[in-house]
Amino acid sequence: MRVLYLANNNVGVKVISWLKKQKDDEIVGIVIHPAGKQKCSDKIVTESGLTENEVFFADTLWDDNIITRIRNLNPDIAVSVYFGYILKQKFIDIFPRGCINLHPAYLPYNRGANPNIWSIIDGTPAGVTLHYVNEKIDSGDIIAQKPVQVTVYDTGYSLYKKLERMSISLFKEIWPKIRSREIHSIPQKCDEGTYHRVADIRKIDEIELDRLYKAGDLINILRARTFPPHKGAFFYENGKRIYLRIEITPESR
Repeated sequence: MRVLYLANNNVGVKVISWLKKQKDDEIVGIVIHPAGKQKCSDKIVTESGLTENEVFFADTLWDDNIITRIRNLNPDIAVSVYFGYILKQKFIDIFPRGCINLHPAYLPYNRGANPNIWSIIDGTPAGVTLHYVNEKIDSGDIIAQKPVQVTVYDTGYSLYKKLERMSISLFKEIWPKIRSREIHSIPQKCDEGTYHRVADIRKIDEIELDRLYKAGDLINILRARTFPPHKGAFFYENGKRIYLRIEITPESR
């Protein structure tokens, strides 16, 4: 298939590296985040082997000229991997085989931002999902998904890494079935799931020293927000933020 590849992050690098080795597929264009929002974009561009004319930026996808340029590449399908932008219908309509997204959550739980954090905070199922893209956020029909176990030892960082590994594994397993049309997608029950915005983190980051917390809830906040080098949860002392991380060490026997 002729693929337009939209990606960010280390998983975006791993998936494009694997796709490039598939003899029946051709990456005809890539879309990366704009400057200031990029993670591993240089590596994604390098792995693609494409020229500047075949590289697009996520914040230009609404431009009719860009839409025309992408359409002229004759892509069959769009593949979105850890891509942080909402896609409009006029973009989605370019692709006869649709647009699919790899999302590090067990949809319909944790649609939107930071699923690794909210699985710990809310106790919702964690996992990864391949789904079709529509104009809503992480709400399209589910192609395939796999759960990831969350343990009491997990931090936001360790769970993120688990989700990364499972994301790559799921894509490699399911992509040949997508190519050969052996998939049967199912609608999401979004009213039964959860959704979070990037800004929702602000509601949990400040630890209020005079507030009563259940011990388990406070531990969950601290471990969910332990993700070096990010600063995470904090409290105020004399008007200054004091940041916290947690170390979890199980007893050895």
